[in-house]
Amino acid sequence: MATLDQPQISRSRGRFAGQWVDGFVMLIRIVAIVIITWGLVQFIVQSASGTGGLTGPAFRDLLVAGLAQGAMYGLLALGYSMVYGVLGFINFAHGEVFMAGTVISFFISNALFNAGWWEEAFLLSLLIVLLSSMIISTLTAVIIERVAYRPLRNAPRLIPLITSIGVSFFLQNAFFGLFGPAVKSYPRPPEWLTSRRTILGFEIEGTKLLVIVIAIVASIGLYLFITRTKTGKAMRAVAEDKEIAALMGINVDRTIVTTFAVGGAMAGVAGLSWAILFRGVSFITGFIPGIKAFTAAVVGGIGNLAGAMGGGVFLGLAESVAPLVILEPLGVTGVSQLKDAVAFAVLVLVLIFRPTGLFGERLSARDRV
Repeated sequence: MATLDQPQISRSRGRFAGQWVDGFVMLIRIVAIVIITWGLVQFIVQSASGTGGLTGPAFRDLLVAGLAQGAMYGLLALGYSMVYGVLGFINFAHGEVFMAGTVISFFISNALFNAGWWEEAFLLSLLIVLLSSMIISTLTAVIIERVAYRPLRNAPRLIPLITSIGVSFFLQNAFFGLFGPAVKSYPRPPEWLTSRRTILGFEIEGTKLLVIVIAIVASIGLYLFITRTKTGKAMRAVAEDKEIAALMGINVDRTIVTTFAVGGAMAGVAGLSWAILFRGVSFITGFIPGIKAFTAAVVGGIGNLAGAMGGGVFLGLAESVAPLVILEPLGVTGVSQLKDAVAFAVLVLVLIFRPTGLFGERLSARDRV
């Protein structure tokens, strides 16, 4: 009687395990589709019958709030995607780069408020705060690259990844020691900015509109920088293949520093967006937004800059809309407290249905191999 040798047994076990995993993933897909579809059906039925759901204005408010918050996530996610594209690892300290600019610019905004500039020349004050946030975040990112990451340039990827987590905790505790645990509140924006105005049929609060406009301008500026400038082309070349880029005369070290600097600048812009939307800031401010921005980068497609912004907007909209449109009609209570759970559920679902992200990954030649 024929017997199976050990390699054949191993291959058979491997095929069985693969089939079991594929079946389990398919089951999760089916369950997710059923839950989302049933929640949407219940929401439509309740809205049509008047027994629940959201009014038109309330739904529009959710969309605008989600779009503004998603734009902030997208700005922060750009830094994750840029660093991953060049160095191939996730910089988990990027949330603290965002936090550093936000905390330091608080003191500048407070000084402007005490000097009377905040009310009398708000747009100029906002520009000063924006520049200060960008400068501080840029300097923080560059220092982190020089001190923590450059010595590990040729180390296995796990080592800089663990180092980035250590840098994150170091910065959190450093700011805790320097500025204390209390939440600091930015000065309140003037009344003309916080008032609502109608644009294209939507009533939008001025602060949310400002955040959306800032994100659009910053994204266009980054796109032009990456695609039209010599430095941007060098960054794309290094992201594709560092060795060949060096042979072509590109200074790889300087390009990597520039990548961290540009990512830090985008984090600084996101810091101003956070200040406009939420006003409160502390040493722990960068942790949750940083994790969600990383989630947005993966959802959009890691290494894809357009995908990072798109993933951020998608995540912000899902956080804002999904709890009330899908979960509440299913009878889930306390849905307003489930935004974080929704964000990470979106990550899981995207990875299950489209592992490369909504807009596709952009990987270097080495990663593709």
